[in-house]
Parts: sequence; C-alpha cells; structure tokens
Amino acid sequence: MNDLWVFGYASLMWKPGFKFIEKRRARLAGYHRALCITSWEHRGTRERPGLVMGLDNGGACVGLAFKVAPEDREDVIAYLRERELVTNVYLERMGKVTLDDGERVDALIYVADHRHEQYAGRLTVADATERVCGAVGGMGPNEEYVLNTADHIKDMGIKDHWLQAVAESIRQRSS
Repeated sequence: MNDLWVFGYASLMWKPGFKFIEKRRARLAGYHRALCITSWEHRGTRERPGLVMGLDNGGACVGLAFKVAPEDREDVIAYLRERELVTNVYLERMGKVTLDDGERVDALIYVADHRHEQYAGRLTVADATERVCGAVGGMGPNEEYVLNTADHIKDMGIKDHWLQAVAESIRQRSS
C-alpha cells in the first residue's frame, strides 16, 4: 500500500486535527489557494454565509504535506471526509505534490467543485471582506479563519498578495 500524504493549504496547515508522522512544505501544481467557497457550516450560516478556502483551477499552491502512518490511514481519511465533505462542495482527489526536497508524491487533496452552489468564484478584496466580516459558524468566526490562514502562510514565507490584502482589509475594518 502506498504512503498516504495529505495536502493542506489553509486550516489544515495550522489545525490538521489528525495524527501524522511527518510534515513537509510542498507545492501542488495546477491549483491555487482561493477564498472561493461559501461557508454555511464551519464559518457561517445559511442566513449569514462566510467564506473558506478551496483549491481552484490554475496556477500552483504552496502548503504542507502530512504523511500518515499506515495504521492511521483509514481513520484519517474518515476524519477528513467528515470535516471537508460536509456539504460536498469539495471533490476528493489524489494530486502530485512536490516536497521540499524535490521528491514527488501522491497526496489526498480537496478541490473546489465549480458546479456546486457554494462555489463563490473569484471575488474582489472588498467583496471577500464584506462576506467574511461578521460571519460565524460552527467552527467560530470567519475572520479568525481567514486571519489565521493568512498569518500562517506569511510566517511560512509564502507570498499570497490577494489573501494578505483581504487580511489587511479585515484588520482595518475590525479596528
């Protein structure tokens, strides 16, 4: 059985929630990190939806790859499906990621489903800020999620100018 790697690009980077035996910086080609998913479970409600990240088509995304021990494989997959597939806005796929040493491995990824009603598409900084500010879901305030993700990405030395602009706009609005 092949090793199970899981690619994290947003909250999985700072709050994976599952057991892993190794964590490495990794790059996924063909998708980019985007605040493109309407959230009415974790970071919003149907009455006041928020936004969460998705892997959207095009570009590349730098994040973290987590290696899972063989004995934990089924439990981790079950956990991720419960966490990520609540409303089926993500498509579960395997994707090739390049680890920090150049090794390429297959990793479990969750990509945005463009056909799903929760797919928000490409938003302006102002539109994203408006949707995020004040939204609260079962996992807490939407602002917390976006700011934690933006801060973690920045601390890793990853440049994401659009996300940083959204984070700055949220901070200005909150002060």
